[in-house]
Amino acid sequence: MARKDKEKIFQLQNRSLISLTNPKSSIAEQFRTVRTSIQFSSVDKDLQSVVVTSPNPEEGKSTITANLAVVFAQQGKRVLLIDSDLRKPTVHYTFHKENHVGLSNVLTRQVTLQEAVKTSRQENLWILTSGPIPPNPSELLGSKGMNDLLDEVKNEYDFVIFDSPPVLAVTDTQVLSNLTDGVVLVISSGNTKIDSAKKAKELLESAKAKILGVVHNNKKEQDTPYYYGEK
Repeated sequence: MARKDKEKIFQLQNRSLISLTNPKSSIAEQFRTVRTSIQFSSVDKDLQSVVVTSPNPEEGKSTITANLAVVFAQQGKRVLLIDSDLRKPTVHYTFHKENHVGLSNVLTRQVTLQEAVKTSRQENLWILTSGPIPPNPSELLGSKGMNDLLDEVKNEYDFVIFDSPPVLAVTDTQVLSNLTDGVVLVISSGNTKIDSAKKAKELLESAKAKILGVVHNNKKEQDTPYYYGEK
């Protein structure tokens, strides 16, 4: 890859982590607003594990997940961001990490959680990349290994956020959403069709997921591209 291409990719990745690179920006403030909404979305118990997903690919789900992980860590919480998209992972690109070892290795008990987790540039934020892409993502996410991992991370971290695959593409997110405390659904203005959003909501509800709310990405509201609303 040419040097100019690498520099361009690096710039785009930094721009996608605006909560880290420009925490005083209006967009970073919107992520903090979403953070507050998530924290107040459950009055019955503290939320410790949240899945972020979208109906379809290319709706901004991974960018939003990464920035939410950053702003939760900026509160002083010990945060773990897990890339549970075992088909088309992107978290390692966003945070400039190698992906030779990650979630898939932990679930198949090749390595321990401590051996697989990576630090990040943001204090209090750790990363568990996807690891090598397995032949059976849905089975791995629904395995006893995942239940054991959830028990372990809840003892080690204050907040765990999962970047998961699009709901309408595969069943992986439905499996994972049933194991965690809640789901945030990302939709994209001008991109996500109403029928797709409704179908995604129905699939999550059929999996007995608790939908915490919706992030409306790229919505032009008060000159900021992010908006959070109840489901």
